[in-house]
Amino acid sequence: LLTIPVRDGKPMSDEEFIGLNQEEKDQITQKRDQLQYEVKSALRQAKGFEKDINESLQKLNRQVATFAMEPMIDDLREKYQELPQVLAYLEAVRDDILENLSMFKSEPQSEPQSMFPTPSPGELLSKKYGVNVLVDNSELQGGPVVIEFNPTYNNLFGRIEKEAQFGALITDFTMIREGALHRANGGFLVLPAEEVLVNIFSWESLKRALRNREIRIEEAGERMGFVTTKSLQPEPVPLDIKVLLIGTSYVYHVLYSMDEDFRELFKVKADFDSQMERNEQNMNDYAAFVCTVCEEDGLRHFDSTALAKIIEHGSRLAEAQDKLSTRFGELSDVVREANYYASLENAELVSAAHVSQAIEERFYRSNLIQERIMEAIHRDTVMIEVEGETVGQVNGLAYMGMGDIAFGRPSRITVSIGAGRGGLIDIEREAKLGGPLHTKGVMILSGYLSDKFAQDKPISLSARLVFEQSYSGVDGDSASSTELYALLSGLSGIPIKQGIAVTGSVNQKGEVQAIGGVNEKIEGFFEVCKAKGINGQQGVIIPKANEKNLMLKENVVEAVRQGQFHIWSVSSIDEGIGILTGHKAGELQPDGSFEEGTISYLVDRRLRELTETLKKFGEPKEKEEAADPE
Repeated sequence: LLTIPVRDGKPMSDEEFIGLNQEEKDQITQKRDQLQYEVKSALRQAKGFEKDINESLQKLNRQVATFAMEPMIDDLREKYQELPQVLAYLEAVRDDILENLSMFKSEPQSEPQSMFPTPSPGELLSKKYGVNVLVDNSELQGGPVVIEFNPTYNNLFGRIEKEAQFGALITDFTMIREGALHRANGGFLVLPAEEVLVNIFSWESLKRALRNREIRIEEAGERMGFVTTKSLQPEPVPLDIKVLLIGTSYVYHVLYSMDEDFRELFKVKADFDSQMERNEQNMNDYAAFVCTVCEEDGLRHFDSTALAKIIEHGSRLAEAQDKLSTRFGELSDVVREANYYASLENAELVSAAHVSQAIEERFYRSNLIQERIMEAIHRDTVMIEVEGETVGQVNGLAYMGMGDIAFGRPSRITVSIGAGRGGLIDIEREAKLGGPLHTKGVMILSGYLSDKFAQDKPISLSARLVFEQSYSGVDGDSASSTELYALLSGLSGIPIKQGIAVTGSVNQKGEVQAIGGVNEKIEGFFEVCKAKGINGQQGVIIPKANEKNLMLKENVVEAVRQGQFHIWSVSSIDEGIGILTGHKAGELQPDGSFEEGTISYLVDRRLRELTETLKKFGEPKEKEEAADPE
């Protein structure tokens, strides 16, 4: 307020005031000071009135707001009375609203809209007092089960999202997102072990969370100390969870031996078998599985013959008559494809013929290599004989796995024998085409000969074994019995029937042992015989231990049933050589000799002749040193 001297009701100018005498000036100054004092007193009193009014208005606003809020807050208190943290949050929200009532008053927009609009008060309030629900399991029955196929750090532990405003990244609590651990908290989390290990930060952070029993949502860079940007730090969430890692046995053993935390955190191991018993319950489960696939995919249902064929195929996949395969993915593919062939015929139900067609077509689409091999054999590009008799030559059976299919193919195995101290020479090994298991099988042959024929004399021979027309590699000992038959034939001079193929490993005592892929090997030789002409004398010799693994195709079973093709099972070399040559193997007599005219007698006699020949002619010393006896 400004005070101005007045004369006759009119403000005085500065010149007029200066022209007054001193007494008049003093009177006016005294009056001015008095007036200013009274004005200041009035203003102080007015401010006090304004303060009282504002306090009264604030009190009234708080009373109105409290009156409006209390019923709703009371309802929430009653609903969450057993959760003290929720009750504390409700009290904090109420106090904050009462302290910031001005934010709830709507004011008219008088300023023009900016090209960069700021959030409205309503938007700010909805963010400030909103609840960011990370996980809602209210509708679940029991604990949650979560399967995370991509266990990155953020997918497991959550993340804090950011958005750009005016060139800067901003965030708030509404941008906190949950991870798989939050969704599975209180239940089960299933993770692929290898995926967890290859994702950076995931494995170590998962172990830390399980040890500390809490989930922390934070940036991966902050955890490692790479990023120091100021951001949100949500409180850790208590963790109560069961984590299941799914992986191969190799991954389990590596983690168990290399990671001490793994032993403490993952104490329970469960192996899932690829086979199960073929009993009534499991066969019923197989039928239920087929029915489920048909229901879920809207397919035609299977009749009893089709279900029987699916069960038979399951045993073939398991390679055992008393087992069923648990490769349900492959079985479900067969179910769908069989339904397709049934649909082409407008059949009401899927039958065994449709299932057989599906199985054959799946094999046909991938067997180009097998067809080329069979074509080469049929044209004699690859030399395989299925008729006649030959000394020191036998058809062995190899198993070839191509990933999606497997098949058998015959290989001609020959032996050449002469006098010398070279022993048994594995040409595959010398050419670096033989694997360690094959080399072991050949060495076992030396042990067999020594055990049976070197008790009364030293053995001196030079024999070379080879897989004819084999240009890739040879491994495994499933041909060791085949090589031994060829060796016995070569030593005895008794020919082997070329219409019979052989598979099986052998030990030093002459016992024939089980091998793998027996069905594919038999079927492979059957296809060769069919291509070259079946004469009713052909067949395959398998180990007796593999009888339970026979689950052959229908055409092979029918050929055996009609006597066009044969399958012999043997438990010893003596049984096998008798079938191959038609001659008795011969047993050791009390005097140390063998029955005259038998295979063993002829072999023993030939070995003596070779030894005598070597003694008679001898060999240069340097050859003896250069030889590689086995």
